[in-house]
Amino acid sequence: MINNSELLEIKGGAAKYFYGIGIGAIVSFIVGIVDGYMRPLSCHR
Repeated sequence: MINNSELLEIKGGAAKYFYGIGIGAIVSFIVGIVDGYMRPLSCHR
């Protein structure tokens, strides 16, 4: 039987993909902010 300390040490195999997706989302968001600041699009009414 697995005790609590061993349960806390178990890591899922897909965790690294979620970290990569999170980092990619943050980088994409920052690039979007910089792009919007450098090339603002005007609203044509």
